Parts: sequence; C-alpha cells; structure tokens
Amino acid sequence: KFLRSIPRIGQKLALYAMRGEWSFKSFFTPGMLFEAFRFTYIGPVDGHDLPALRRHLQMAAAVEDGPVLLHVRTRKGKGYAPAEKNPTQYHGVGLFTPETGLPVASASLPTFTRVFSDTLLELAEKDERIIAITAAMQTGTGLTTFAERHPDRLYDVGIAEGHAITMASGMAKQGLKPVAAIYSSFLQRAYDMLIHDTSLQRLHLVLGVDRAGIVGNDGDTHNGCFDISYLSSVPYMRILCP
Repeated sequence: KFLRSIPRIGQKLALYAMRGEWSFKSFFTPGMLFEAFRFTYIGPVDGHDLPALRRHLQMAAAVEDGPVLLHVRTRKGKGYAPAEKNPTQYHGVGLFTPETGLPVASASLPTFTRVFSDTLLELAEKDERIIAITAAMQTGTGLTTFAERHPDRLYDVGIAEGHAITMASGMAKQGLKPVAAIYSSFLQRAYDMLIHDTSLQRLHLVLGVDRAGIVGNDGDTHNGCFDISYLSSVPYMRILCP
C-alpha cells in the first residue's frame, strides 16, 4: 500500500515488489500453487507454537486484498506419548487409563464393526469376486484384517466417498461384488452417486454403514442420525438394521 501511494511510479513499484515476493516464495515455501491462484500464502507455521500461531493469524487478518491461506502444521496427539505413537487408535476413544494409554476392558456384546469384519472375511474366503472399498476409514470400519489377508482386494480411495461409490458401481457392472464400508455421516457425501451410479442401474453393491445412530465417543460430526431417512428414499435400496 505504501508503494502504491507514491505518485506516478507507485503502481509499477508495487507490481515489481509483488513479482519479487512471488519469486522469493517459490524458492523457500510450498505455497506457490496458491499464489498462482492469487491467494496470499502464509506459512508453514508450527501449530503447537501458540505465540507464533497468534502472530501468523494476525498477519493473515491484516491482508485486505483477496483470500488468504494460512498453512498450519500440527502433530496428532501432540503432548501425549501413546497418542503420538498410535494416532489412529486415539482418533475417537472410549475409556482408557491415562498413565498407560491402554483401553479399559468392558464386558459388552460384539460391535457392528467386529461382526461386519468377521463376516466379510468369511465370505471373501469363499468368493474371490468380493472387493472391499473404503474412504480413509480402513481401521474404523474393521477392514484392517481384510487388508492384511487380501491386500489386492481392498481399495482405500482417501476422503472421496463419492468416488468410492462410483468406482464400486463400475466394479459391480463388471461382475465383481463390491462392499463399500463408510461411516453413516460421510456416506451423505455420496448420496447423488448412490442414486445415479448404483440404484438407477440396479447394480449389486453392499454398504457397510458404520457409526450408525448416536456415536458418543466420535462426537457430533460422526453421529449417524440420518442414514435410514436418506437411504430409504433411494430406489431399489434394501436396508437391514441390526
């Protein structure tokens, strides 16, 4: 803003300064992709360094023109050794002993996840056409053992539920038996694909809808309160509720 305020030459000076900033950033930061889209890229900053994080937030807030991307790096479980060593296990936790990090054993009935996992393994041993698909929920949906026994028959597409359903539909079209294991709340993202890619073509796709109902340990975003209502409106869908 100071350079632009200089009479006659201010606009050119500001342009040269901006180009120089882009060139400098291209050498030292991973943010040039965002700069190419005219984002102001700031970072990366250690998200566990609160004073530094506060400074960078203030810096981002001070930018007046265009969108700002603040790149913050954090470590899952930071400050608690068991969670740092095994972050997946501590993504959503029940009762555990803080000193050891070990879960507190409780006498309970088998979970849906465990029954689904065991049954899928049993069926997969008998039928090589069974394929498992998930969207970054391999452990949470009980597919870890399946991945160990049948690594060539499990596909983890990452956080792309819509793609998972479309890919499963393509597999079903070719005679495979896909089983898509996805959390109830995240299956909402694939509602369009379930209708157009699967149901309207009357393809055989099995959904292992995990985290259905009230899921206390995983928080509000994981509560599967809507799967029955939104799946029951899909043509040719059959819903089985344990």
